[in-house]
Amino acid sequence: MSQKNETKILALALLLTVGIVCGGFWWFTNNSGVKIGNTANQGAVSNPSLQDRTSFGEKSLTPGDVSPVKQEGVQAIAAKSYDKAIANFTAALKLNPNDPETLIFLNNARIGSSKSYTIVASVPFGTDPNASLEVLRGIAQAQNQVNRSGGIKGVPLKVGIANDDDNPEIAKQIASSLVSNSEVLGVVGPITSDSTLAAGTIYNSGQLVAISPTSTSVKISNFSRYVFRTVPSDFMAARSLANYMVRTLQKKNAVVFFNSQSNYSQSLKSEFVSSVSLEGGQVSSEFDLSKADFSAAKSLEQATKQGAEVLMLAANTETLDKALQVIQINQKKLTLLAGDDVYTVKTLEIGREQAVGMVLAVPWHIDGDLKSDFPQKSRRLWGGDVSWRTALSYDATVTLIAALERNPTRLGVQEALTSSDFSATGASGTIRFLASGDRNASVQLVKIVPGSRSRTGYDFEPVR
Repeated sequence: MSQKNETKILALALLLTVGIVCGGFWWFTNNSGVKIGNTANQGAVSNPSLQDRTSFGEKSLTPGDVSPVKQEGVQAIAAKSYDKAIANFTAALKLNPNDPETLIFLNNARIGSSKSYTIVASVPFGTDPNASLEVLRGIAQAQNQVNRSGGIKGVPLKVGIANDDDNPEIAKQIASSLVSNSEVLGVVGPITSDSTLAAGTIYNSGQLVAISPTSTSVKISNFSRYVFRTVPSDFMAARSLANYMVRTLQKKNAVVFFNSQSNYSQSLKSEFVSSVSLEGGQVSSEFDLSKADFSAAKSLEQATKQGAEVLMLAANTETLDKALQVIQINQKKLTLLAGDDVYTVKTLEIGREQAVGMVLAVPWHIDGDLKSDFPQKSRRLWGGDVSWRTALSYDATVTLIAALERNPTRLGVQEALTSSDFSATGASGTIRFLASGDRNASVQLVKIVPGSRSRTGYDFEPVR
């Protein structure tokens, strides 16, 4: 493709981005609980102190504007006026029933100063608020469910929220703070592989269990006796994609686009290369999306010359925009495969018709198990479909709840999770852990198709 044509397509993609992102913001505001505030507001919380990064209800960590009634609830819980906080948070939920932070704060206010068991969520509110809210919905749903049913053998579950900004150093500082707080009996998160590996060293030395719902790097396997995950590793995703490529699509030559600066992206890329080779295929080229001189057009031109039939996108959140450029310029010429970080509404908004037919490996899809009652319960609670991040975060929370039922101490939680007879029932079925700390589970392949559920004109649907 000529430089002139590439410029035209990128200009078109930019126009689409500007026009469509407004629709995306609308969708998230109405369906994800995210409210986009002014830049002054966002800048004010861009570099908060460690104390300001953690909350049990005394401050809101959600970026952007906070409704007056929710702010009153925050002030009330800080003043230990729990009845007032309950009334305020209840009213705030009626205004925005899709806000998991408010539901968590409401349940914490209901506990007040009574005895409780405490866990904390470590999420990147400052850098990825949408993923953070998806994760918090799963945690909030599990907390709400157990507390409404009488608690953990009569003791309610309190949930704290910590903003780690997906910064490994900040994640380590938060981990040190949580380890030193003896009331904290477990952690859900961090949600990215780099932050999980960094903070995991602290959780291990401090003997505090952390369960990541979304970190998939193979480096986390056997990393620590105190670090677990409810999401299958990249090994499982890569195997499924390679199998689909060679056996179902009958294609044997692929190229991979990845980010060399991301542990997750490197992990998925490496596992895919190995899996394709084992299936009798080959990966003829690897393109680093993080390079300053990366060109989607030049990369695709090289891939075509090498006889590539398939493009595998192992992009992470930071390189998603470049991956979407690849999708646009590819013009559906080469078959598209992708990992779970590409599973976002933004991919549907920007990729649109050029992304139709792309197959992604994800841990869970709301229509993947028609026998599960979790989709109906989550739809009733949140007023719409939830993502795999919500389901796997729910699973991480119910796992900690099941462990606390056995022995509500830090050591007791760790011993429960490593016990050969441990199991819990989550959104994605039975939860059991291998000796490596990995979830013993498979992945779900989904395909992008025209549809109306996401309100973008396109949807992810399970590959049957």
